[in-house]
Amino acid sequence: MLFNLALISCISCSKTTAGTDPAPNKPAPIEQPNPSSLSHQGSKFQVPLAGNSFVTSPASGYSENIHNPNGLKNWNSANSIISTYVRFKTAGKIVLSVNARTLNNGESSEAEFSINNKKVKFNLTSSNLNDIMVGEFDVPSGYVKIDLQGFKKSGSYFGEVSNLTISGSATSAGLVYSNKTDFYYWARRGPSCHLQYTVPTTESVSYYYSEVMVPTGEDAQGSYFMANGFAEGYFGFQVNSATERRILFSVWSPYSTDNPNDIPADQRIILNKKGTDVNIGEFGNEGSGGQSYLKYNWKAGTTYKFLLKGEPDGTGKTDYTAWFYTPETEKWNLIACFKRPKTDTYLKGFHSFLENFNPTYGFQGRQAHYQNQWVRTISGNWLKVSEATFTVDNTYNNQQRVDAIGGTNSDGFFLRNCGFFNDYVAPYKKFSYMNQKTAPNIDFTKLP
Repeated sequence: MLFNLALISCISCSKTTAGTDPAPNKPAPIEQPNPSSLSHQGSKFQVPLAGNSFVTSPASGYSENIHNPNGLKNWNSANSIISTYVRFKTAGKIVLSVNARTLNNGESSEAEFSINNKKVKFNLTSSNLNDIMVGEFDVPSGYVKIDLQGFKKSGSYFGEVSNLTISGSATSAGLVYSNKTDFYYWARRGPSCHLQYTVPTTESVSYYYSEVMVPTGEDAQGSYFMANGFAEGYFGFQVNSATERRILFSVWSPYSTDNPNDIPADQRIILNKKGTDVNIGEFGNEGSGGQSYLKYNWKAGTTYKFLLKGEPDGTGKTDYTAWFYTPETEKWNLIACFKRPKTDTYLKGFHSFLENFNPTYGFQGRQAHYQNQWVRTISGNWLKVSEATFTVDNTYNNQQRVDAIGGTNSDGFFLRNCGFFNDYVAPYKKFSYMNQKTAPNIDFTKLP
């Protein structure tokens, strides 16, 4: 449930006092108090911090956090900036108020909202519940960043903030923001997006091949760049922390559960073999199954190759094997080979996707170039993939966030998500790319 709020003394105003125009090359003055000058008119939109806000500065070392479902907590640093993102469908004016409170009776604090370089200060002086008017702002259409920063406090914390209330002409066509409790976590992660490849044959396929390049600066923490997706699992690489990166290969169990401990023995994923230094385990929460990963410091700006094999073993099970090519050694490396029970199929559902799995970094943009996709049929023919369909997840489909696009560039296909950009690509749009490269030259007899 949301916190009740009490903000007592607004120090905002829609006018600048006469004679206070800023001198050249000096910042505009912060507006001064006039709490009775504004009120919400017409439709009001309550924007919960729990689903729409991030601690955007500093990047680390802060104690503040966005708590689901209660909003901003542990707010004690004057260096921290808490940013809330809202997409306006039309430009205009907004009236902004905030729900917040001090933690204890007798405490007070001073803070400031900033939108498009206009700054308005306000005071928190009560731990009781209330809503306080902040001020009026001009906003463009598209995503707008609403920054909150504390300046002075008498206690250990500035307070707690639950939601913003927004009205005004810029809201006439509606807003895009996370307004469903069940989506707060997913909205802060950001919308996932996918490339569903068109396989150019009706013959059974035993190999998927593709290449991925993450442009420099687009490898934000929490990113998973999935290269060779298939109906029963996924294979790609990710950014786990500031110091750790992994090559990740996972296969879902045929038993539907988010808890791997619930999987019956006869439906568990079986490890056939693994590569050197590869870690093996299980995963849950988004389905369950067998997981493998290699800690490997892959680099943005470098192109990496992925090869996946899938074929039935003749006993009602299917073996899936993943290899990753390291350019510095010019060798294919085995990640793992898993056996999936109750499965009798070759590879199906070739796709790639881009996601952020860490909600702390959902405000940071990321993208990847997905290149040179091929499939190899069971008769041994390599066929190039030249068509992909752009799709999105339920976070996007439910209009909780819409900062995700896909398309083509000079090298192939691409995906981009998060960062609250305003470019738009309609879901389910098809893209074609005429790949001029030759088929992969792989000696399968020498694969580890």
